[in-house]
Amino acid sequence: MATKLEGVDARHDDQQQAEGGGITRRQTLDMLAAGGLWAAFSTALGGYPQAAHAAEDDVVRIGYLPITDATVLLVAYAKGFFRDEGLEAEKPTLIRSWPALVEGFAAAKFNVVHLLKPIPVWMRYNNKFPAKIVSWGHTNGSGLVVGQHISATSFAELGGKQLAVPFWYSMHNIVLQIGLRSAGLTPVIKGEGEPIAPNEVNLQILPPPDMPPSLAAKKIDGYIVAEPFNALGEIKAGARLLRFTGDIWKNHPCCVITVNEQVTKQKPEWTQKVVNAIVRASIYASENKKEVARLLSKDGEGYLPVPAEVVDRAINKYDLETYGPGKAIQHPEWGNGRIDFQPWPYPSATKLIVEALSKTVVSGDTSFLKELDPAFVADDLVDYTFVKQALEKFPAWKDDPSVSKGDPFVREEIVQV
Repeated sequence: MATKLEGVDARHDDQQQAEGGGITRRQTLDMLAAGGLWAAFSTALGGYPQAAHAAEDDVVRIGYLPITDATVLLVAYAKGFFRDEGLEAEKPTLIRSWPALVEGFAAAKFNVVHLLKPIPVWMRYNNKFPAKIVSWGHTNGSGLVVGQHISATSFAELGGKQLAVPFWYSMHNIVLQIGLRSAGLTPVIKGEGEPIAPNEVNLQILPPPDMPPSLAAKKIDGYIVAEPFNALGEIKAGARLLRFTGDIWKNHPCCVITVNEQVTKQKPEWTQKVVNAIVRASIYASENKKEVARLLSKDGEGYLPVPAEVVDRAINKYDLETYGPGKAIQHPEWGNGRIDFQPWPYPSATKLIVEALSKTVVSGDTSFLKELDPAFVADDLVDYTFVKQALEKFPAWKDDPSVSKGDPFVREEIVQV
């Protein structure tokens, strides 16, 4: 059992029974990772296609993980931006793992969620679920930390180590493997007890809340995940930040705001109001990071189960005195923050994600990736209509440091390990 760290509830829900059946969350994770979403929901929900229909009412129902990736959804609710658009919204529901959030979204328990950007790719093209991205939730916002029991200060020194990622189809897994391959290391997925060669790095899945206690207990050597679990690892588990992901892939997307495509077609006015509130929340979060950090924390509105000092570090601490130069921050000239907030879904990033996924080691059947054309996915997976209208209504989004200062709607992707 993982050690419980002060300041975070480290219990996990592997043994909770999925609603409507006898399947556990861990079994759901295994099936999801293997591409068996249809089978998982047929068992757990008594008929996946029927369960996937969008809810009939217009109440905004948000599901989220307790990470800063959910900030714009939480701010939109907390500051009344949905209400200002004439929408009724329920208090967002905290979910502890990606499989459980995907499950709730697919079953229409939630109609607005934040998902790691590769997850909608996997849902739409491997599992034929009509996931549609309507905006980005943020940029950057993640890091790779290592335990104090190892001396590694670079990717090259991670050979033979055990690292955790939050989900196979995640930006974390993509960026981590870009870094490992650049150092001549081979990412692998091996079972417990199998030998790991000096040039290999073994990967495993852990829910974000379980990562800091597992690192403190030396069950893993490091992890890559969204905030505030890097900051929590620093403060409570003696973790050392090896690299920020936004310092490897400049202003990369991580979580994206996702809805059921049926909703965008059946309720375009409702969808536009939702996106308006989210874009407004993005601007507010970008302009008021200190306030937002406290609001999210358990010392504020309690959306994240960690103290204000942890969330403040997770959002605001990005200084060269602590992290550089040449350490976690190697590209200070990029001018980004630890996490930034801008909602425009750059097509160039979607294309690069699809290309990168074909080189990324994951568990399960990846044959669907071979059929994907990056340009097609960039056009088909994302609905640009609603977010463009919202950006015209709220033009201050262009002031966020992660927005291209030439043409704000076009950029070149920069990846430098």
